[in-house]
Amino acid sequence: MAIHIVLVEPEIPPNTGNIARSCAATGSVLHLVEPLGFSVDDKSLKRAGLDYWPFVKVEMHKNLDAFLEQYEGKRMYLATTKGEKLYTDVCYEDEDMLLFGRETAGLPAALIEKYRKQTVRIPMSKDTRLRSFNLSNSANIILFEALRQLNFPDLK
Repeated sequence: MAIHIVLVEPEIPPNTGNIARSCAATGSVLHLVEPLGFSVDDKSLKRAGLDYWPFVKVEMHKNLDAFLEQYEGKRMYLATTKGEKLYTDVCYEDEDMLLFGRETAGLPAALIEKYRKQTVRIPMSKDTRLRSFNLSNSANIILFEALRQLNFPDLK
């Protein structure tokens, strides 16, 4: 069993490192969709992931189109502040893919529109000065809800 975390064009190494650490600790698969805003051998990326990198199942994808073509037909949920459903309103299943966009821009608007019914959001303050949660926090919030629903498979 595995949940897939898909980072589309991530920009900030520590966010990706933190998410990689969570993936290693939960047996989740990490997908990195290029272009990345950093090198995967970046010191801060490795520092954020500490010694977990050897335990992370990572798949690299040349671009979003290549990822979508490879995983066509898979269940995907797109995390966006414009999501139609709360992340807790979804019944997650084994092998679901959770997509997250760039820290500065989120997921592409065309992708959100195409998969509108599969968009999820994390509720937050209505204060318009607050744009969104941190990427690594968002990924963990939704990942752990999916794992909770699956009864934390293979975790002690």
